[in-house]
Amino acid sequence: MKKLISASLMCADLMNLQTSIDEIADSGVDLLHIDIMDGSFVPNITLGFDLVNAVKNYTDIPLDIHMMVNEPLRFIDRMNLDKNDIVSVHYESDIHIHRTLEAIKNKGIKAGLALNPQTPVNCLECMIDYIDMALIMTVSPGFAGQKMFSGAHIKTVSARQFLNNLGRADIPIEVDGNISPENGCKLSVYGADIFVLGTSSLFIKGKDMKQSAAEFRAALKEFRYV
Repeated sequence: MKKLISASLMCADLMNLQTSIDEIADSGVDLLHIDIMDGSFVPNITLGFDLVNAVKNYTDIPLDIHMMVNEPLRFIDRMNLDKNDIVSVHYESDIHIHRTLEAIKNKGIKAGLALNPQTPVNCLECMIDYIDMALIMTVSPGFAGQKMFSGAHIKTVSARQFLNNLGRADIPIEVDGNISPENGCKLSVYGADIFVLGTSSLFIKGKDMKQSAAEFRAALKEFRYV
């Protein structure tokens, strides 16, 4: 499966967002990761739905929407997305999470199921017919700049094996949280396919974003686990 880069918009220069998006596009990333937080499911509050739609109208980069909100079904119709975009929701965010996933897919959008560090991978099993991607959180969701939790590599390989055993090797695994080149390479070996890049690898002060993206891709190709 092709390895993809998803650039975290939360880590961009929000005071110069149009310029930042242009730089992200020029870096050749595959997806644009947009975090939506409600201050309830997670303690932080970030980007909103009007911004999602404005970004969608501005760029051709497929959007990778990560909803860290309670009852996300309430908000699906607020976003003008299409078949190239992904919306991920957390397993714990709704008691009837299959309804939310089904609603996303019924709108012609790809659906992702996000698992927190403590969420077991077997939660994927009952939702397997509703998802197009599994999002493994390698930090507790809500804030940038955290250190990856120690079980992230085990969680990733377990999710990959679990999906493969269900006959769904086609479902990609996205990893999000402290994805430095070193961490990204190790997680790639363990089965990660999509890498959310932020301040650990792509948005580095004083460094060209295009160069950072190229270096990350090169590291994935050259890395050999020993």
